[in-house]
Amino acid sequence: MIINPYSFGVAYDPDAQAFFTASGLTGATNLTAINQLVVDLKNYGIWTKMKAIYPMVGGTAALHKWNLKDPQDTNAAFRLVFNGGWTHSSTGALPNGTNGYADTFLDSTNNLSLNSGHMSYYSRTNLITASFVVEMGSLAQSPDSYTGISTCSANQTHFRFNNFSALDVITATTTLGFFTGSRTASNIIKTFRNGSLIINGTAGSNTTSTRDYYIGASNFSGTASFFSSKECAFASIGDGLTDAEAGNFYTAVQNFNTTLTRNV
Repeated sequence: MIINPYSFGVAYDPDAQAFFTASGLTGATNLTAINQLVVDLKNYGIWTKMKAIYPMVGGTAALHKWNLKDPQDTNAAFRLVFNGGWTHSSTGALPNGTNGYADTFLDSTNNLSLNSGHMSYYSRTNLITASFVVEMGSLAQSPDSYTGISTCSANQTHFRFNNFSALDVITATTTLGFFTGSRTASNIIKTFRNGSLIINGTAGSNTTSTRDYYIGASNFSGTASFFSSKECAFASIGDGLTDAEAGNFYTAVQNFNTTLTRNV
């Protein structure tokens, strides 16, 4: 279905319009939120750093699967394929914590680089547990390359990107909000919550991986593992972000979710 970009006097950003056309997304609030998100990311100079943006808007698996950066229904465009148990609603996509995950078809070897990358996950669930949980990522062995963002894993918050086993952590106090992990150098790896730095890490990079990143779990050497049960209202993968970019990224995503009345 083609959305008229001039209906009601509105001219949408071309990338937002491409997303509407491909996905069939409707609803004035949804369209406004997506369009403003695209405009904000471009104004902040962040859009070009994104490989995949999953706004989780529309309330169904068929609408939540789309990559805003490249809205084509193909593995090469990194659209999601949902597996296992998920609950899809207007507030986001909720994995069941036992077998629910989504394959992004995106890895660091072919799409990113050793020392520049980020992941983000907007969690609408507050759940601190002692179990090992990964909101998104992959853990590859032989060679060892660990990438993943966890709002709370064994009572700790952490982010790894092309790491060996070492990681920088803090004690988890909440799993609500927008968590962003970013590596910008071999020894600079940071984690932000709601745009504020919470971990100023130094864990070194090791090697890239050809394992696809999963959302709702980690791809552990080809098997979905360490399942999350935190509702996702936005996720992204791309190049590394500076502190200022991470702060602006939060502003854009929070405005997006506020428009959709699902911000936390």
